[in-house]
Amino acid sequence: MALGFRRPSGQKAGVKRLPSLPLILGLTAALLAGGAVYAQLEGADRGVPPIDSASTFEVTGVEVDTSAPSAEKARQEGWRQAQLKAWRALWAKTNGRPISEAPNLPDSTLNGMVSGIVVENEQIGPKRYIATLGVLFDRARTGQLLGVSGPVQRSAPMLVIPVMLTGSAYQTFESRNEWQKAWARFRTVNSPVDYVRPTGSGIDPLLLNVSQTRRPGRGWWRMLLDQYGAADVIVPEVHLHRLYPGGPATALFVARAGPDNRILGRVLLKAENGASIGRLFDEGVRRLDQIYSQALTVGQLAPDPSLVVPEPPPVEEFEPEAPVASVVPSLPSTPGEPTTPTAVVTTFSLQVDTPSAAAVNRAELSVSRIGGVTSALTTSLALGGTSVMRVTYMGDAAAFQRALEAQGWRVSGSGASLRISRGGDE
Repeated sequence: MALGFRRPSGQKAGVKRLPSLPLILGLTAALLAGGAVYAQLEGADRGVPPIDSASTFEVTGVEVDTSAPSAEKARQEGWRQAQLKAWRALWAKTNGRPISEAPNLPDSTLNGMVSGIVVENEQIGPKRYIATLGVLFDRARTGQLLGVSGPVQRSAPMLVIPVMLTGSAYQTFESRNEWQKAWARFRTVNSPVDYVRPTGSGIDPLLLNVSQTRRPGRGWWRMLLDQYGAADVIVPEVHLHRLYPGGPATALFVARAGPDNRILGRVLLKAENGASIGRLFDEGVRRLDQIYSQALTVGQLAPDPSLVVPEPPPVEEFEPEAPVASVVPSLPSTPGEPTTPTAVVTTFSLQVDTPSAAAVNRAELSVSRIGGVTSALTTSLALGGTSVMRVTYMGDAAAFQRALEAQGWRVSGSGASLRISRGGDE
C-alpha cells in the first residue's frame, strides 16, 4: 500500500529653475498612489491555492497510541489502526448510525481504499507511537461501499472572504496568513456548502478586502460575485489574541454571511502555545463549517434575492415600416357636383447623418420645405451618428424621392424606409 505522508503547515552642476511647489506636491502624490497600488498587487508572499478534494473523503482527528518492538513498526501499526477507526467513523457519519454497527473490513480492502495519511501531530519513541492523523479515502472505491457518491444537499456557490484580526489590524489576502491557509487546506467535499475559495493572488487583495465585507451596496457586490462565479458571500472571521509571542492564544471565530454581514454563530477556542495556532485554525474552520451547514439546513444560507442581476430588457429589432396610405376625399363645393380625385398620404422613415444639432435643424427645415410634406419630425436623435425622421407626404414614394433629389439630397433605399445624404457625404 502506498500511503502519502505530509506534515501540517504553520540624486551643482549649474543653475536650474526648480519646479513649482504645486507640481512637486502633485508628483509626490502620484508616486505615493502608484506605489500603494504596486504594493497591493505585487509580492511573492501572497496567494494560497486551495486543496482540491473532489475525489476523496476525509476523516480528521483520528488518535492512535501503539507500541511495537521498533519505532517503524509502531508507526505502521498506528496507521493501520487509524485506517480502521476512520472507516468506521466515515460509515457511521454517512449512514447516520452508531459506530459499533460499522462493518469490519480486512486490511487489504482498507489499503485499496485509502489514498493518503495526513499527519496532524505525532510523537515517535523507540517503541511507541502517539499521533493524531487524518485519513483520505478514494471516493470512487469507498463510495461503492458507503452507497453514496457525495452530499445530497448542496448550497449555491458561496464566495469565501476569510478575515483575521490580530494585533489590532485586519487582513484578508494582503499577505499569506494562517487563517487563509486553514481555509485553503480545508477539504470541502464532505460539506454541503459549496465554497468558492479565491487564491488571494492577482487583483484579489484589491477587490476582496475588509472594507468590502462591510459595504452593503448591492451594485458592487453583484459585479464581484459575477467575477468569481458565486451567488452570495460568507465572511468567516477570527479574532486572535496572544498572551505573549509564542505563548497561549485565544481565538474567537465568527460566522458571517451575506452583504449585510449577518452573524450566524460564534465559537471560542484556545491554544496552549504559538505552535498550535495552525491546528487551532483548522478546528475553527471545521466549527464554522458546521455553523454554515446548520444554517443551510434551516434556510438561513439561501442567496440574497437583492444580489440577483436583473435581466436586461429585450432589444426590439428595427423593422422598416410599411407605407401607410390613407385616402383623403375632398368635399364637393355644391351638392350634386362630382368629387375631386383623392390624394394618397404616405408616411416615410428617413435616416440622415446628424453630426451636430445644427445638422438636425437643417435636415428638418429642408425636408419640410418640400411641397406635399405635412409633417417632418425627428423621432430618434443621435448627435454624431444617424438620426431617424418621420415624414408624412401627400403622394407616392417615387414622387417623394424626386422631391428630395430636387432639394439636393442623395437618396438610397426603397419603399417607406429611405436614407438621405448630401451630395458630398459618404
